[in-house]
Amino acid sequence: MGTKRTLKQVRVFSEPLRKKLVSDIELGKKSVCEVSRENAVSETAIYKWLNKYSRHLHSNKRLVVEMESEGHKTKELERRIQELEAALGRKQMEVDFLNKMIEIGSAEVGIDLKKKFGTPPFTGSGSTKDSTDTK
Repeated sequence: MGTKRTLKQVRVFSEPLRKKLVSDIELGKKSVCEVSRENAVSETAIYKWLNKYSRHLHSNKRLVVEMESEGHKTKELERRIQELEAALGRKQMEVDFLNKMIEIGSAEVGIDLKKKFGTPPFTGSGSTKDSTDTK
């Protein structure tokens, strides 16, 4: 048992002293580095005190800096989906309208226009070819 062990002395700073040191830093009287050296306390501990006691300096919010944030991309894609769904709805209404018009037209004329769709329309004036065409 030749080695002698000593316990590290634990120092506890009172809350009023910590608040005073934080106030000195906030007022610009001292820097974090100066307070650290003068009181033999780590800068990490001082930053923790700043987060806890400071009226102005808080690091409880994380700021994410990106070229284009994921949230912005998501909102843009959701907006695009809404536009496309609206366009699809308009087109479906147009198809329904045209189908109804074909149905009404078929009833008026008495011919199933859907079956006759591939034939050229009757104009009543004879051939639709240009009169200069000769075979």
